[in-house]
Amino acid sequence: MRRREPRALSHAVAALADSLAPQTTLAEIQRVWPDAVGEVVAGQAEPTRERDGVLTITCSSAVWAQELDLMGPDLVGRINAALGAETVRSLRCSSAPAKGWR
Repeated sequence: MRRREPRALSHAVAALADSLAPQTTLAEIQRVWPDAVGEVVAGQAEPTRERDGVLTITCSSAVWAQELDLMGPDLVGRINAALGAETVRSLRCSSAPAKGWR
C-alpha cells in the first residue's frame, strides 16, 4: 500500500540522528538526560562519563553538584527508568572550572 501524504521531515532527521549517534552507554544516557531530569537540571548539569555503572555529572557550580548529590538516588531511578534498564548504579557530581561551563 502506498502512502498518499508525505511524512514529516522530522521523522527522517530523527532516524538519521539515531543512526549516527555513538552506540555507548554514555551516549544513551545523554540522549535521555533532559527528559529524565528535567529542563532546569539539564540546563545546569550534563553527564560526561560512565564507567561500571557510575555516572559522572559535570555541573555549572559546586552548589549544583551538591544538589545533584542529594538528589542522587531519585535521579538514578529516573535515568534507569528512561533507559529501560538498571544501567546506572550511582552518580559522581563535580563542578566545572569557571571558564569550562558552556
